[in-house]
Amino acid sequence: MSGRLEGRLVALGVTGSIAAYKAVELARRLAAEGAELQVLMSRAAQAFVGPLTFETLTRRRVMADPLELLADGRIGHVVVADTADVIVVAPATARWLAAMAAGLADDVITATCLASAAPVVVAPAMDGEMWDHPATRANAARLQSYGYTVVAPESGPLASGQSGVGRLASAERIIEAVVIAVAGRPVRAPEAALRPPADASAREPDLVGRRIAVTAGGTAEPIDPVRFIGNRSSGRMGVAVAAAALARGAEVTLIAGSVSVPLPEAATVVRAATSAAMRAAVLEALPVCDALVMAAAVADFRPRWPAERKLQRTEGLTLELEPTTDILAEASRIAHGLDAEGAPTREPLHPRPVLVGFAAETGDLDRAAAKLARKRVDLLVANDVSEPGSGFGSETNRVTVLAADGSVEPWPLLSKREVADRLLDRVAALMEARDAAPRPAEVTR
Repeated sequence: MSGRLEGRLVALGVTGSIAAYKAVELARRLAAEGAELQVLMSRAAQAFVGPLTFETLTRRRVMADPLELLADGRIGHVVVADTADVIVVAPATARWLAAMAAGLADDVITATCLASAAPVVVAPAMDGEMWDHPATRANAARLQSYGYTVVAPESGPLASGQSGVGRLASAERIIEAVVIAVAGRPVRAPEAALRPPADASAREPDLVGRRIAVTAGGTAEPIDPVRFIGNRSSGRMGVAVAAAALARGAEVTLIAGSVSVPLPEAATVVRAATSAAMRAAVLEALPVCDALVMAAAVADFRPRWPAERKLQRTEGLTLELEPTTDILAEASRIAHGLDAEGAPTREPLHPRPVLVGFAAETGDLDRAAAKLARKRVDLLVANDVSEPGSGFGSETNRVTVLAADGSVEPWPLLSKREVADRLLDRVAALMEARDAAPRPAEVTR
């Protein structure tokens, strides 16, 4: 059965109230009524709810800047203003009411409202005394004089600890006002090409409830307090995996070494500058994660005796290096219940995490299959970092994915986000197969 908002484009404006978290459920309910959604957020709203939450639900990028351009060069908020069937501002703060009443286009939501002929539904949320202030009431009345529908706040406990009128109206009341606002009006822009574009990279939220641990970046093995042995890893691939997992609903622990790209705010970030620190972080996350994706470029060697004080410049310097621990191989042994010799001497983890390794090679990928077998991982992502467009720091990657079942799948040159999503498709399938399989003790003998 079609919903009451089937075919409608609803612009949902979220402002900086603590009630912003309730806008997530409102977005779900609007979508259940058949609406397509474009979320607009003030900068203050993002302190309460991350844009990624709404982007996962709506399959559209959140707009937060009135100057933002779409990929085709169109001005984002103007496209929304011209195509939205209704604009809903929930929650609306006292500040936003004042700005809108005065016609100040100082955020993407007021700018869109000023540029649009669509009906506007406003649901205020604030402290009780603030709502009762004559200035706030006058601003709300002025919006009503513009033809806006104001869904008055409700009575109950408030964020201040007091009780009174100021709580965001229920989703039912807001949606009812939206349905009334569009009743009898034709759909303004039924052609998808006229509306804000959907995000083609969006995936189903198929990782909700899953815990994914991802390593990213290089490690810095100290020579002395100011010098280190490192590599050229930017962390871009691991961060792309973390961001893609978050967008699909996973809880993500991002174990970050030396990185030169921004980290996703919604992830739990654990800093691990050295291989030893990264090993400790991985082994702590391993027993509680559903999948471990080791995208970090961990140093293979470190100085055996790092100096406690800065070394003085000399004619030369000789360093004695020792191998670092192979973190993925150790994590795999623990997950499978094996000791250092590969014997089954301990209880394996249950459920066993899906294990994904990365192998950066130069020239060819001949050693990748041996690494897959030696490390006992489910998937190994191998790439030639000397190939143009596939090296450290690049926006793209060309990888070959080897699986424990013997399959080898070369992928074309893709953006690192596309690689991440394809990889997570494989990881999600492996987790589903793992969960459907009986435990060893349950197998019929």
